[in-house]
Amino acid sequence: MEVTVAKSAGFCFGVKRAVEKVYEQTKKGKKIYTYGPIIHNGEVVRDLEKKGVTVINGKEELEQVTEGTVVIRSHGVAKEIYEAIEARGLECVDATCPFVKRIHNIAEKESGAGKRLIIIGNPGHPEVEGIRGWAASDAVVIESAEEAKAFAEDEKNLALKDREWFIVSQTTFNYNKFKELVEIFLKRGYNGIVVNTICNATEERQTEARQIASQVGSMIVIGDAHSSNSRKLYDICKEECESTYFIQTLDDLRLELPKAASSVGITAGASTPNNIIEEVQNYVRINF
Repeated sequence: MEVTVAKSAGFCFGVKRAVEKVYEQTKKGKKIYTYGPIIHNGEVVRDLEKKGVTVINGKEELEQVTEGTVVIRSHGVAKEIYEAIEARGLECVDATCPFVKRIHNIAEKESGAGKRLIIIGNPGHPEVEGIRGWAASDAVVIESAEEAKAFAEDEKNLALKDREWFIVSQTTFNYNKFKELVEIFLKRGYNGIVVNTICNATEERQTEARQIASQVGSMIVIGDAHSSNSRKLYDICKEECESTYFIQTLDDLRLELPKAASSVGITAGASTPNNIIEEVQNYVRINF
């Protein structure tokens, strides 16, 4: 069986950088915390817990910490979290992805100038929550075409044509869907700023996944169940290849590949360690 592994599969720059920063901190002998799981991958988080790293789940838990180092994960956090860390006299190691940090800077600058923020992304996702926390006024989050149309056609928002708004995107959002939602606003008279803040690695990963899925008999997507970018990869691959499987580790791989399938494609989300990708690849090569 022919097995094709996506070149872009696995840790992206921002995730790799964040994980390395935490492991570096574990060697210093201090109490280490991460604000939220450092990445959406249970295997990595459990390994860090064995090394004494504690996950802080929200501001209330942060306010119970009296000493140590807090690592900001690659998703980034709201401005108030930095202020809370400083107020408690804790050391802060900022592992926010530079591409996410760029969005924070845009949100702070443009909203500070009186413009209102529209984020195209998944409400409740930690990256989106962090971006909202850098806007001077409450931001609007749009995820679907239905939401975009409803927002643009709402009487309260007809001033889209006149008011100063600006649009950014979650870095891991589906690129084609982002273009679709922006087009909906443009057709309804939107004339504000649009900044495509989807990172290059995400676009590349999604494009490659779609290409591979369109050419193979079965497709495997590896990623954590809580990983937004991994779920998007699955959706993209499923559109091209009906026989697409989503797994977290090799233990989840219980495939009954079609007998006629002569090829399998493998891709993985940005929070998937290389060793898991290699395990799955080797298993498929040997057993099918």
